[in-house]
Amino acid sequence: MMAASAEAPRKRRSKSPFVQAAKRPRLGGPRQLEAGMCGILITCNMNERKCVAEAYSLLGEYGEQLYGPEQFTDQEESRLSGHEEEEEEEEEEEDDAEAALKKEVDQIRTSTEQKLRRFQSVESGANNVVFIRTLGVEPEKLVHHILKDMHTTKKKKTRVILRMLPVSGTCKAFVEDMKRYSETFFEPWFKSPQKGTFQIVYKARNNSHLSRVKVINELAGVVGHLNPENKVDLNNPEFTIVVEIIKNICCLSVVKDYVLFRKYNLQEVVKSSKVDCQGDAPKASPEGNLEEAKPAVEDVESKDKPEDEAKANDKHED
Repeated sequence: MMAASAEAPRKRRSKSPFVQAAKRPRLGGPRQLEAGMCGILITCNMNERKCVAEAYSLLGEYGEQLYGPEQFTDQEESRLSGHEEEEEEEEEEEDDAEAALKKEVDQIRTSTEQKLRRFQSVESGANNVVFIRTLGVEPEKLVHHILKDMHTTKKKKTRVILRMLPVSGTCKAFVEDMKRYSETFFEPWFKSPQKGTFQIVYKARNNSHLSRVKVINELAGVVGHLNPENKVDLNNPEFTIVVEIIKNICCLSVVKDYVLFRKYNLQEVVKSSKVDCQGDAPKASPEGNLEEAKPAVEDVESKDKPEDEAKANDKHED
């Protein structure tokens, strides 16, 4: 009894350092799709982990062809070694959870830019969709290069990746934001004296507040305003404007050879050289506007579907 009474009660450890640790910014930048990012949107058949692995392998291979080996500029070690004396002094304060947390956050903030990789997977916000954020890469150029090589060689290099769509710009998925953003984004392809034939393909996931028809008409109006000589062509356009909506983020790109490369489907592009016929595309009116009665190319998917149904639809649409 005396031994038990003499034993000092244990001091309960505060949970605050652990709670704060869960809120710390992750090394290497944001971990989910956000406005302002560029990268590559990839659809797959049920196996997202395998899809990410295939994407890293494929993008790494072709990325080196176009941009050379990836250069790592992580200077964190040299930066820290220059402050050894400072760290020794701060070791005395390690018991102070707030001081330790502040020190780590400062280190992360100063080294984040040096930790960014050429390709980095982030949460897309939709099932069977992977987003690979890019740094120092032109997504449209890289993806076109991959598809061109696969179309020529007919060599299959992936098993679970279906479509690979470049994303050169992202903004909030509200009509006014998209219209304002696209006025600048479309300039390299459609602003006078530049001109060309185009179509708009639209896909929405986990989003029910947007009108497909309104988005298409607004973006087509922006293209027409930049140069009235830009015309809609739904059979064999020079440019395809890809609009991918995921939750509250709009992903935009302008791509070439969308029909030739089978809607940028890696599984289909290696099968044959026969051009995919887009019989389900909307017709163009004499004024060059898109008909409002039919979808652009793909129907809106505002909510996630059951896995089996989503898999079947991926195989059919992609």
